[in-house]
Amino acid sequence: MASPYHWSQRPDRPGGAMTVSEPIEKMTEAEAAQELERLAGLLAQANLAYHTQDAPEISDAEYDALKQRNAEIEAQFPHLKRADSPSEQVGARPGEGFSKVSHAVRMMSLGNAFDDEDVTDFDRSIRKYLGLDTDAPLAYTAEPKIDGLSLSLRYEQGVLVQAATRGDGEVGENVTANARTIADIPARIEGAPEVLEVRGEVYMSHADFAALNTRQEAEGGKLFANPRNAAAGSLRQLDAAITRARPLRFFAYSWGELSEPLAETQMHAIERLASLGFQTNPLTRRCDDLEAMIAHYRDIEAQRATLGYDIDGVVYKLDDLSLQARLGFRSTTPRWAIAHKFPAELAWTRLEAIDIQVGRTGALSPVARLTPVTVGGVVVSNATLHNEDYIAGRDSRGQEIRDGKDIRVGDWVQVYRAGDVIPKIADVDLSKRPEDAQPFDFPTQCPECGSPAIREEGDAVRRCTGGVICPAQAVEKLKHFVSRAAFDIEGLGAKQVEQFHADGWIREPADIFELRSRYGEGLQQLKNREGWGEKSATNLFQAIDDKRRIPLARLIFALGIRHVGEVGAKDLALHYRDWDAMAAALDTARPAALAHRAADTAEEQERQQAQAEGRRARISDTRAAVISAQEVPPEAAAAWADLIGVDGIGATLGLSLSDAFANTDERAAFDRLTAHLTVIPPDAPARDSPVAGKTVVFTGSLEKMTRAEAKARAEALGAKVAGSVSKKTDLLVAGPGAGSKLKTAQSLGIETLDEDGWLTLIEGL
Repeated sequence: MASPYHWSQRPDRPGGAMTVSEPIEKMTEAEAAQELERLAGLLAQANLAYHTQDAPEISDAEYDALKQRNAEIEAQFPHLKRADSPSEQVGARPGEGFSKVSHAVRMMSLGNAFDDEDVTDFDRSIRKYLGLDTDAPLAYTAEPKIDGLSLSLRYEQGVLVQAATRGDGEVGENVTANARTIADIPARIEGAPEVLEVRGEVYMSHADFAALNTRQEAEGGKLFANPRNAAAGSLRQLDAAITRARPLRFFAYSWGELSEPLAETQMHAIERLASLGFQTNPLTRRCDDLEAMIAHYRDIEAQRATLGYDIDGVVYKLDDLSLQARLGFRSTTPRWAIAHKFPAELAWTRLEAIDIQVGRTGALSPVARLTPVTVGGVVVSNATLHNEDYIAGRDSRGQEIRDGKDIRVGDWVQVYRAGDVIPKIADVDLSKRPEDAQPFDFPTQCPECGSPAIREEGDAVRRCTGGVICPAQAVEKLKHFVSRAAFDIEGLGAKQVEQFHADGWIREPADIFELRSRYGEGLQQLKNREGWGEKSATNLFQAIDDKRRIPLARLIFALGIRHVGEVGAKDLALHYRDWDAMAAALDTARPAALAHRAADTAEEQERQQAQAEGRRARISDTRAAVISAQEVPPEAAAAWADLIGVDGIGATLGLSLSDAFANTDERAAFDRLTAHLTVIPPDAPARDSPVAGKTVVFTGSLEKMTRAEAKARAEALGAKVAGSVSKKTDLLVAGPGAGSKLKTAQSLGIETLDEDGWLTLIEGL
């Protein structure tokens, strides 16, 4: 969920604490761009202060909050992502006092987990990428995350030849002379690969830090704020003699360039580094499952105060190095590792009100208005309440949370951030609940337009049914329509959309393309508006005309249909290739879509009834009976199967798409819009590979690559990957365990290959 909160600087803390005010969903495009610019500046200054000047100005929790905030605004406004985006940066540029060192292997940062659920999601994502079942064995290492300064040591022929700081991840500072003074860093090692880059953390113990500050005070020198600052400042001295006098330590935990592998697993590689003479953390453990990882996290957390050095979490790494290689990296972080941060500060405050906000898809989102309170250096006055179940003290499965305590206006509530930018309510103090406090009555009507707000079976969110008549949805949909990834009309951003909508100039997308004929003849009405002139009005009309030709994928995405993102829109465009063809297919599939929804509802009812009666649910029988009773025409069933068979679409997106096109008002709005447009089909795929332009289906178990890897490779070669077999399928790749798809392909005479045959076909490409 994207954060709905806007942060502003606290004037009494330079670059530091932020105060919650406006929700992201209410931001205009101009405000979002301004906020991203501000965040880029704050994070650049924070990186400079932390990595280069060794004098952090904000806490780690504040830094995490700012970076998460930046990422969530970028997710909401992807077209506004800056070239200098903090999400694409690691560390800060090297200082000017040292020569520069280019890292042979980039020094990455780590993604963060803030609770057990995040760790579970991390494990789940790895299993999904690798194609592993949930019960398949998968081991990790877990080690304390040292709060120090990252350092890379390069050994050639067993001799330390270079030491470099992280810098910006690609270029660091040459601190070789200083590193040689640290007792934990050997100058020579025996039995190592010819080239070995050992990476780890320089730190200072609490006792040594206290002694250093005592000496500094006695000598009238600078006092350090914390051990991390002291360690970083000591390592980055231009005079190595000063570094030698400072009690620095070093833990090795990773490596960069190698002339040969250290081991086959992370744990054995760490043990190999220890055997070569490096200090490795004694709390590093190999964990066979999630339960062991979390248990070790709790154990380290319990020892945190007595370790004698600073840590701020636990790092989990996939143990099998061959699997690490398969998973690879994102732009700045590895997919196979994550830092499980320790909890941030908690605070208690009064819940003054609960407001309901309506988003682009009609979702009713409750927001807590709080008596302002400082949490981890951040002044918080708003917190998310997720949905009506959360307020009532239940989770999505109806199980109790917070021991079943509901949340009421007037309650004394505990607020936390845990590194996440969205403040949340953790608990309620019932002893301080006002006697007249009433359970919160979640609205069943939209607060913006009065339309019924319904909650569909299986959905945790209640949604307004007003659609285009709901002003909150209409404005947000129009903002989405003109966003960068959609129509991207120069001069018509979120602010202009709000202005034109408020004045009644545009109510739906088609109105944009009628602006000139309605209000622009002679440019009088537009150029006389505040903030407009003849040139800007002329430019706007020209920009609108330029978008009368639009790629099909952009048009589909611009409509703002629930669940249809950029990737889904692209998949639909590649599959149908024509707007009218897609609309006709959805019309044909509608009876099957309705039957599918009826079957879903019946399934859920059968499941609940079976649970109440203590018997096993007859899901398949129930589903078959409902669909049979609907008497779905064969052509509708075929069209529905074709739609949800598009790889990446599925029934949820298919139903949302079908509902939008079946809605009389929305369909009429679509028709009015497309009457102004020339819709461009997607480019024909490249013809430089044997599978370019072909539809490929993968089935069964692939043994030499995962399904995700196979799909990515096929699409990179110009193929279209589908999820089901049909007459349009050109090639089926079948691994062990292939079932109905293989039989269907054989009956249709479709070319079939095993995994080795597929790899031979694309070999060298």
